[in-house]
Amino acid sequence: MPAPQNQFKAALKADKSLIGCWVGLADPYVAEITGSAGFDWLLIDCEHAPNDLRSMMTQLKVLEASDSFPAVRLPIGETWMIKQFLDAGAQTLLIPMVESKAQAEELVRAVRYPPSGVRGVGAALARASHFAGIPDYLTTANQEICLLVQVENRAGLAELDGILSVEGVDGVFIGPSDLAADMGHLGDPMHPDVVAAIEDALPRIKASGKAPGILTTDLDFARSCIELGVKFVATSVDVLTYASAIRAEAARVKERVAG
Repeated sequence: MPAPQNQFKAALKADKSLIGCWVGLADPYVAEITGSAGFDWLLIDCEHAPNDLRSMMTQLKVLEASDSFPAVRLPIGETWMIKQFLDAGAQTLLIPMVESKAQAEELVRAVRYPPSGVRGVGAALARASHFAGIPDYLTTANQEICLLVQVENRAGLAELDGILSVEGVDGVFIGPSDLAADMGHLGDPMHPDVVAAIEDALPRIKASGKAPGILTTDLDFARSCIELGVKFVATSVDVLTYASAIRAEAARVKERVAG
């Protein structure tokens, strides 16, 4: 029996455009609700949300019943951390702040078992192998891992062609907010200079055969990005959605009840 099929990776190969949501409330109950909303994919954020290995794992578990494909963003692309997240059952990883071909090559090695990589062989202890319940896990796991690298500053954009040349990188995700900050436009990801840089990068990613991705809550820009070849776009953030809704609800109730 082989490793479970990575449906997110399969959908990218099928040339579908996937609409997703950032999952940052760090709670399995909320993740389960979000998984029922109808998004194509969900990103469990362990970089800027208060998630750790265990909370990420519990959210992965509740999303198994969902039709939304889960991905996980690590706080940093460290080999030891990648090993733990893969063993916990994550199959699609988004790694932030990738700035060079050499860094991308190291990440590919980190998600693969020897001899093509350096992932530690501890699958017998791992949730990913159903605790040794998948006899062919070690020989089939590599092909089901989806590695997405995040390019989000000028250094990364300058090295984009080199990053795109790395076999084993499945997608390149542009981070508009950090890119805007690095370009001198902190808090303004829709600045014309930032948009121009993104619109230059996305077709290059697509032409390389890798899946382009992006996060933007500007739906017109999201549509434009899809037209430029984006295959996975996050258009919503659970934290922002909840914060906006609960504030509006408090204001509505106070106006109606308290006058």
